[in-house]
Amino acid sequence: MEARLQKILSQWGVASRRQAEEMIRQSRVRINGTLAHIGQKVDPDCDIITVDGNPITVAARPELIYLLLNKPVGVVSTCDDPQGRPTVLDLLPQELNSGQGIHPVGRLDFESTGALILTNDGELTYQLTHPRHSISKTYRVLLQGHPSESVLETWRQGVILDGRKTRKALVRVIKRLANQTSIEIVLKEGRNRQIRRVAEILGYPVIKLQRTAIGPIKLHSPGQSFLPEGSYRSLTDLEIGNLHSSVSISSY
Repeated sequence: MEARLQKILSQWGVASRRQAEEMIRQSRVRINGTLAHIGQKVDPDCDIITVDGNPITVAARPELIYLLLNKPVGVVSTCDDPQGRPTVLDLLPQELNSGQGIHPVGRLDFESTGALILTNDGELTYQLTHPRHSISKTYRVLLQGHPSESVLETWRQGVILDGRKTRKALVRVIKRLANQTSIEIVLKEGRNRQIRRVAEILGYPVIKLQRTAIGPIKLHSPGQSFLPEGSYRSLTDLEIGNLHSSVSISSY
């Protein structure tokens, strides 16, 4: 049955949809020997799909892998970096980092730490990162200073960022220290460096930022061993099922 090429490549674990589109733009993908174009429909039962000259078949599809990484500071959430900085894939062993099509789901700032999902399930990546699904993400943030309740309420209701108001957020104080405040934030959107930029606008710069959960997936779950920074673990079958369920529920 015909389907869009980038969808087929993501379903087969070759790359995420966005990565597949970039591969097509770079003239790395051919259909029956002819350069492919974005949006092109193919029938994998009849058409010969090659990437970098190598044929892609259902039989060659790698086993689906789902990992939770505790990203440390100083690592970029991409598969490669033009500046030569370490990437999240560099934290994986060679057997996972070669030919498996594993990629990060979304991004986490260079200076931030915490939960990041890595997978070769391109279709799930597309669903988790699509704005219509609004998957919640939870952060533990250490701020400079003591924001008042009115400031926190402003944050909850939305702040103008790049000419557009941010979506409502859950913001609660965890602990007030000498000249710092620890808060928890739950967002259902992910603009570039959103928390850091909003905190700066409100006058309480971020000192530390850690993502503690992505939807139902928690960085440190009961029954799971502590996950140090720079380490990863496989998601359980229950966690994978919960991820798929969260995407389905948020679609309505």
